[in-house]
Amino acid sequence: MHDCRPPFGEAIMRTRQITTMSRVPFAACTLMACILGAATASHAADYPVLRGSQIDEAPPAPEFDSNTKWSGFYVGGGAGVSATTFKPGNGLQDLANFAFRNTTLGSEVNMGSLVANLPSKRDSGSTFFGFTGYNFAFGDAILGLEVDYTRANHEYLVSDFIGRRFTTSDGTVNDFSLTTRQGAELLDYGTARIRMGWAYGRIMPFATVGGAVGRFNTVSTIDATWRFSRVDPVTGAIQNNVVAAGYPLRVGETKQNVYGFGLSAGLGVDMALTDNLFLRAEYQIIRFADVEGTSTTVNTARVAAGLKF
Repeated sequence: MHDCRPPFGEAIMRTRQITTMSRVPFAACTLMACILGAATASHAADYPVLRGSQIDEAPPAPEFDSNTKWSGFYVGGGAGVSATTFKPGNGLQDLANFAFRNTTLGSEVNMGSLVANLPSKRDSGSTFFGFTGYNFAFGDAILGLEVDYTRANHEYLVSDFIGRRFTTSDGTVNDFSLTTRQGAELLDYGTARIRMGWAYGRIMPFATVGGAVGRFNTVSTIDATWRFSRVDPVTGAIQNNVVAAGYPLRVGETKQNVYGFGLSAGLGVDMALTDNLFLRAEYQIIRFADVEGTSTTVNTARVAAGLKF
């Protein structure tokens, strides 16, 4: 009987060949996985989100420009709160003496003393204003010229009545009265000022000094009455409650659009928001000289916005 089994040596050889061939695909897969892993790692290293420098370094914070330009032309406007003090002067005293001029009564009685010491009056409220000016820069020092216009409408009025009886040296009994009215309304005013400042980057504190002109409506009047009782020097008859010739009499007048002049000073600070836009906070005081018997002082705290060109 023929034995078909291969020789022992040949069987061993085939087994080894099969084992060796089965290892080839496994080794190839392993090599391919390593190559792909290395390529993926290399690609991940190039991806910007994973870089530490993109996370650790924050963008720089914006810085204010320390070289803000303050020189040049500018305009602006704003609002404020003003307290206005009106102080009556000697105008009514002069009018009272004038009302009885060239009379025995007027020569023996100081009529002006009867209307002296009138109290000061105050008025307050909101004001609105506009301004324009030009700055010259000398390094950080700023020198400028500025004008402004303010709408005010502050007013006062003092009224009084004085009645007296006085016997003059000729024996006449005189009954007289003085009805006084004194007041003023500050309609609006403007100032022209020199402005001196010092720039600290975007902040510029400043001081101002200059002149002011104001527009007023005024009233300063006295209505005088005079009656007397006496013995007629010719007939000897007694005359009672006689109205003196020329009375009642009004002296003084009411005036519209009277202009007064004064001085202005102030302190403030400008803050630049951009190269062209700035905000302002300011205190201003104005003192007007006597206008028809009244001197006026205006204290104002105000804020504004302006544009530089």
